[in-house]
Amino acid sequence: MDPKDPKDPRDRENPVDRGERPEPHFRRELPAEVPAEQAGADRGAAAAESAPDPGAQAPHAPDESGRRRLLSSLWPPRVSRAQLIVAVLLAGLGFGLAIQVASTNDNSALRGARQEDLVRILDELDDRTQRLEDEKQRLEEQRTGLESSSNQAEEARKQTLEKERQLGVLAGTVAAEGPGITVTVEDKKGTVEADMLLDAVQELRAAGAEAIQVNGVRVVANTYLSDASGGGVSVDGNKIKAPYRFRVIGKPEDLAPALNIPGGVVQTLEKEQAVVSVQDEEKVVVDALRPAEEPDYARSSSR
Repeated sequence: MDPKDPKDPRDRENPVDRGERPEPHFRRELPAEVPAEQAGADRGAAAAESAPDPGAQAPHAPDESGRRRLLSSLWPPRVSRAQLIVAVLLAGLGFGLAIQVASTNDNSALRGARQEDLVRILDELDDRTQRLEDEKQRLEEQRTGLESSSNQAEEARKQTLEKERQLGVLAGTVAAEGPGITVTVEDKKGTVEADMLLDAVQELRAAGAEAIQVNGVRVVANTYLSDASGGGVSVDGNKIKAPYRFRVIGKPEDLAPALNIPGGVVQTLEKEQAVVSVQDEEKVVVDALRPAEEPDYARSSSR
């Protein structure tokens, strides 16, 4: 044992034998610190790589010439024959729809009507249809009588006389009587005008009136009404004054409702502060006559 050696010979024993962990014979070498100059150079190179290349071209702006070509292709429009035909058809379809909508809006007065008024209007239409059917049946019977009668000349004479009587009633040359209505219009404020009375006459004709008389003046096919000077109404040149009284021959169930429909004659006159009364009559006499006038131009024809 070397006296200079301060360690005990036991210390030279294997450390494993003593339960100690042996010292490793190697150690991991850490990289040497990078100098500051080199680190700065590396960062500069990375920044240079990420910076855009000055020589590189920037994204192209929208090509102005391409835009002009697009506008020139759109205007002026080039319309082919097929496109023109389709446009005309669509325009016609739109016009038809507009007319249909307008005609639908014209019935707005009936939309707000009460159920009772609508039922009365439908009944009136049914009655008109029935009258036309009756007239058709009567004409067919006349034709059958002419074809089957043994004495066709006598049958034709009877029918001619009957037709003359009917035409006389319509022309106002003969008096007439039958069921109908009387209409009285009180106009104390003088607001009733000729066109309002004319609307009443037209409505009564449409409802099937066969003879009409207003204040002693017979109403016929060529009757005209106008406002008279100084107040009142003129009927075929005959001035009449309020109250205006209508004598009408026809079916009362058709005539009265025709005047009382929503927005009809009675409501129009009442808006003008006139008082209107409609009365059903079992017998109405229309005795005002019109002279038979010879037509100036029309002549009978054999056809």
